[in-house]
Amino acid sequence: MEVLRKRKKTTEGSAEGTDAGVEAGVEEEMMATAGSDEMIQVSEEMESDIQRILEKIDRFTQQVSEMLETGKQLFKDLSSEFEERMILIHREQMEKWQDDIKLLRMIDSTNEASRSLLQNAQLHLLENVREN
Repeated sequence: MEVLRKRKKTTEGSAEGTDAGVEAGVEEEMMATAGSDEMIQVSEEMESDIQRILEKIDRFTQQVSEMLETGKQLFKDLSSEFEERMILIHREQMEKWQDDIKLLRMIDSTNEASRSLLQNAQLHLLENVREN
């Protein structure tokens, strides 16, 4: 029962990420069971299993860390590309609207010139009709 409590403490220590705590717990467990050779063999096997699990944890943590860094960089690049594209779209739209404004002003100017010519022609026609 005492070994089980120590094993639980060791597990709690590993949850905190302390390899030294796990190793110390394994050593305590080995000392508690040093009475028989069979139990020492089991403890060594247990220590080996724990070490394999710790190695898996380290590899997994490294993979997660690399994935996070890759993801951060990807989002950073994507954010920059998005910002550049939005600025380009805005610039293109503004240029289009400015061209539309220029076209409308040109049409208005042409319409005003045409209206002025028509008004002058109308005045000349009215003068000719009055004279006749």
